[in-house]
Formats: sequence, structure tokens, C-alpha cells
Amino acid sequence: MTDSRAATIALLSELRERRPAPVALVRFLDHAARRSMHQAARRPRALAELTVLHGVLCAAAAGRRPGRRWVITSWALSILHLGLLEHRTRLATADVLTLLRANLPALPGGAGRASGALAIGLDLADGRLARRQGTVSPFGDYADTFADAAYWTWLTLRHEPSRGVRLAAVAAWALPVVTVTGLALRRGTMPERPRPVLLRPAASLQAVVAFRHLTRR
Repeated sequence: MTDSRAATIALLSELRERRPAPVALVRFLDHAARRSMHQAARRPRALAELTVLHGVLCAAAAGRRPGRRWVITSWALSILHLGLLEHRTRLATADVLTLLRANLPALPGGAGRASGALAIGLDLADGRLARRQGTVSPFGDYADTFADAAYWTWLTLRHEPSRGVRLAAVAAWALPVVTVTGLALRRGTMPERPRPVLLRPAASLQAVVAFRHLTRR
């Protein structure tokens, strides 16, 4: 199984050489999607684990909003990034906790008063568990970032009454993702994740949003 990061850098480098023309962009997306599906097929156990996990979450999300659409999107994105497991062929417990956090908006209690505190708890637990069990991987690393961006942006925009806090939340969680994507396309390579400099404001804002949500009548 080839290194996923190296393969992505090669695709980005090719896109940069051809300039971001529509044809080059379509070619890049086609190659990336094909490689992602190939890498997923080479990890049947992880693919099955992802499908079972999201199947359970989909059942729990029935009749809710955003509900099953949110879970199905999570499943599709996870499959496309299975190559980031690198040498591993199955999910780790930390990966499961990260995906649970990412899908909180679709689950019962995902908008409850304690949901913010639960998300922070899951965030701390998956990181410590991955380091303790030696299961740290690019898959878990990037899933952690996108789980934070998805959950906290949703919670803030849906349930935070303060316009200032909502604007701050969008900037805090969207800015790192946009920055990394822009740098990748501009430089033709994958930059390191913006931790901790760009993510430090987001971590602080999590505590603020969680506390306000917990104490709000």
C-alpha cells in the first residue's frame, strides 16, 4: 500500500504544473477519486467496519434532522479517505470515537445541553487513546479536524443566539480548512496541519460555546 500523502502530493504537483484550469481540475478529482476507491478496496475490513458503524448511526438518526443525510455523507467521506490509514487495514477505537463525534448532530441528544461537553470529552479521549495504543494515523488526524469543524459549526449556527459568537465560530473552524486547501492547491503539495497556531482559537471557542450551550435556558 503506497503512501497516501506522497500520492496526493504527486497529484497536486501535476495539477499545479497544468495550472488550475477546469480540465486539469476535473482530471485531478477523477484521479483522486479512483485512487481513493482503490485504497478502500484494499482495506475490506476497514470498509466493512465503516459501513457497519454508519449503519448503526443511520438507524439511530432515523426521523431526525439532519439525520441520515449527515450520516451518509460521513460514510462517503470516510471511505474516500481510507487510504490515510496507511499501513493499517482496520479502524482503531480512537477512529470510532472521532466518527461518533462527527455524527453527533444526527444522533439523539446531539443538540442537548451537555452535547458540547460530550464532544470535548470525545475529542480528548480519542487523541489520548490513539497515542496510548499506537494507532495514530493521518486518517484519524484529518478526521479529527473535520469532525471538529462539522460539529462545532453546526452547533453554533443552529443553537447559538449571539451573532458575534456565530461569526467567530465560522472563522475559527472554517479558516484552517480553507487555509490548508488553498496552500495545497497553490504550492502543489500537502502542507502540515495548522496545529496548534490556527487551531488554538477554535479550541478556546469550543469551551465558550459548550459552556453557553450547557447553561442556556
